[in-house]
Amino acid sequence: MSTLLRIALIGPGKVAHLHARATQQTPGVQLVAVCGRNEQKTAAFANQYGINPYTDVAEMVNREGVDVCVVLTPHPNHREPAVAAMEAGASVLVEKPLAASLDDCDVMIATAERTGKTLSVISQRRFYAPCQRIRQAIDTGKLGAPALGMVQMLGWRDEAYYGSDPWRGSWAHEGGGVLVNQAPHQLDLLLWYMGEVESVYGVWRNVNHPYIEVEDTAAAIVQFKNGGIGNIVASNSQKPGLYGKVHIHGQNGASVGVQTDGGSMFIAGRSGIQEPPINDLWTISGEEDQLAVYQAEDHAFFGQTDALTYYFSQQLADFCQAVRTQTQPAITAHDGRRVVELFQAIYESTRTGNAVHMGRS
Repeated sequence: MSTLLRIALIGPGKVAHLHARATQQTPGVQLVAVCGRNEQKTAAFANQYGINPYTDVAEMVNREGVDVCVVLTPHPNHREPAVAAMEAGASVLVEKPLAASLDDCDVMIATAERTGKTLSVISQRRFYAPCQRIRQAIDTGKLGAPALGMVQMLGWRDEAYYGSDPWRGSWAHEGGGVLVNQAPHQLDLLLWYMGEVESVYGVWRNVNHPYIEVEDTAAAIVQFKNGGIGNIVASNSQKPGLYGKVHIHGQNGASVGVQTDGGSMFIAGRSGIQEPPINDLWTISGEEDQLAVYQAEDHAFFGQTDALTYYFSQQLADFCQAVRTQTQPAITAHDGRRVVELFQAIYESTRTGNAVHMGRS
């Protein structure tokens, strides 16, 4: 395999522009093609980036010698193009979530194992410096065992947002609401920090979006296999958007946290990232003064970085290196499956009124 990897995008929608720019900023890769069902839209996208348009995934992979496909279709439509790309010979990086159902996740993972291709999911917030500091603090034992993990994702989506694409706001075409579309980043971080889930009790509601059929608000209590517990609150019902946070409290009494998103949250094609990701909590003994240092570093870095594309580029570089070396990327397909399993358990718990035990539901 050449060290220069040929990249193609599947789905020329709003977020595809960010991935195209990120690819152009990533050393060792070349954006060569885009595939979409709408010929006119796909051709316009291809013309903008000087690449070739296709309507068939296998044909694109074969003709262009594509090494990596990035799947950017609506969530319930990830499986088909991902499987087609891997069977044609390309590794696949999928926009979050990995899929809208566990069945789709399992088919995609089985295809990757059968074809020997690398499969992963976009979770670029793991590459944020404040998120990595938390992981390092856990790994070096500064918290003791992680005992309590908390997610608060309080954002806002208006009617214009749900009307901006025909697939938004429905079970059939989006696969769910805030849990599927906005919260996967924070759910991924929670699982990264706290480990495997034992059981979940959750509820969801539609608080103030009567024009959609999916949830705009959800809450859950999680029991982890390591004995820790977790709390998840995710909502698109707080105007104009407050924050997204993940806090981890250790067995020794120390606490660390990250505000991954602040203020009016990013919407692809409509808005930028308003505030830098920062550590908003740091009480490790002897390191209390570090909070101000970390925040100053994060503000300074944010001021000199295109946050919309930088972290996509970081994950793409990591994924492509894994493809070259035939090793595991930082975020695996199984990591992506765990997020889907978690939000599907919240839906199932709401339906039955009972806790869902992972692996036994």
